[in-house]
Amino acid sequence: MKICVACGGTGGHIFPGLATACELRARGHDVTLWLAGRDVEVASIDGWDGETTSIRAAGFPSGCSPRTVVSAFRLLGAIFASWRELRRSRPDVVLGMGSYASVGPVLAARLCHIPVVLHEANAVPGRAISFLSRFATYIGIGFEAAAEHLPPERSRMTGFPLRSTLERVDHVAGDTFTLLVMGGSQGAHVLNETVPQALEKLVTEGVRLRVIHLAGLRDADAVEKRYRAADVSAEVHAFASEMPAIYAATDFAVARAGAATCTELAICGIPALLIPLPSAPRNHQALNAMAMATGGGMAMHLQQDLTVDWLVGYLKNLINSPDTLATMRSQLNDAVPGDGTARLASLVEGAAGEHDTEE
Repeated sequence: MKICVACGGTGGHIFPGLATACELRARGHDVTLWLAGRDVEVASIDGWDGETTSIRAAGFPSGCSPRTVVSAFRLLGAIFASWRELRRSRPDVVLGMGSYASVGPVLAARLCHIPVVLHEANAVPGRAISFLSRFATYIGIGFEAAAEHLPPERSRMTGFPLRSTLERVDHVAGDTFTLLVMGGSQGAHVLNETVPQALEKLVTEGVRLRVIHLAGLRDADAVEKRYRAADVSAEVHAFASEMPAIYAATDFAVARAGAATCTELAICGIPALLIPLPSAPRNHQALNAMAMATGGGMAMHLQQDLTVDWLVGYLKNLINSPDTLATMRSQLNDAVPGDGTARLASLVEGAAGEHDTEE
């Protein structure tokens, strides 16, 4: 079976698309990754030795502006380029992982009568998935809440596709409480400023802890200097590729609430305080955080209410309450499906099989 996986754009779409592509290849299918021609994609697909296709695309700005006209012409170009490539390669199904990079390939697949499967990672669909859902045979969702905004007869709970290395991470308890801070590279400057200040106060009050801080390229040097000056035991990374080892050592996390982050923490059994990015499109991070907090294994706190003193009090209570941590960890056991990659791959196979039967 020939399958195209349109997962270009950001890491939040590339990584789950790549995980699903690897699963489909392992099942014996011929898989091509469709990307959007961005420089960041090269590093994101490191290790992929299969075929790739680049279909340049651009997202639409909010509101009406001259950029809207430019984006419309780029979209038409993406549809035409996708149509031409689909006519050449004739895949059996197209999987769209969302974002502007999926729009051209999915619309072209519709014109070519090729079945489409979509995946929505967040608790509320983005603009691309909302628009494209009418053309899909199936839509895999990462949160049950997303089904309220999509055609119910075509929505299927798959969970979030994870790299296989993250599906088998066991917690390794250490002598010192280990806190993971997932600052990241997008919109996390507030965490990179606030959390080190809070941890500095905790250490001066005699609290023993170890920190692993993913601070992003922009803030990593400043964050590391701050920890060093405050004599906080910290390991600071701009970016970390060895996440299984980091997750295994983590007792608790402070993080944003992207779909990948929420799922990875839950699958690895790591309780967390989620601080949603306020500017996330359609407020999807807040809705993700609310969905995760419902089960009790994670907590949510709005950025507008985040202060150093509040965080000091919250973390101190948590570190001094091992029973609370253990309860939160146990509540994550069934928080999200642990086989999201396999489920989405099966959905793709099912869509192609259903199309063959109809023909």
